[in-house]
Amino acid sequence: MQEGNDVVPQNLGPNIVLFGFMGTGKTTVGRLLAERLGLRFVDMDVVIASREGRTISRIFAESGEPYFRNLERALVRELAARGGQVIATGGGVVLNRDNVEQFARTGMLVCLTATPEAILKRVENQTHRPLLEGEAKRNRIVRILEERAALYAALPNGIDTTELTPEEVADRIALLYAARNSR
Repeated sequence: MQEGNDVVPQNLGPNIVLFGFMGTGKTTVGRLLAERLGLRFVDMDVVIASREGRTISRIFAESGEPYFRNLERALVRELAARGGQVIATGGGVVLNRDNVEQFARTGMLVCLTATPEAILKRVENQTHRPLLEGEAKRNRIVRILEERAALYAALPNGIDTTELTPEEVADRIALLYAARNSR
């Protein structure tokens, strides 16, 4: 399918595309939402790692971030050409405006946010976060959030997950999706 001609198959309905920084709940909420709505759940990082046969951290270390971003871009094209999915994007998918625009043509975009403290609490013991390696994790989280703030704020639907359970977040997104599809 050519990039400018994205069409959602009518019988599948539009996608729900979850954006946001790591630790904001994209995977957890995405699974819940897909189950509730009878949609297919896709975690982009899991797909990329599976196809490459190595972890995201190894892809970054061995092939570099530009290589990884190219894999992401190709997967965005593929996923945007299908409907009926809840897609948990990698935290950096928002860095490429073409990714956002392509997903917007075939789906409802939702940005999940959280405070740096909540994110740190959720990811501090995880070792598979290549962008958090090196400097103190909290400082790195704050710096990356600041760099991406305008990109996340530009997305049409935002939900702060800091004080919400994954179920509450899924409920809010399901209501947004129902309202969008009833128009």
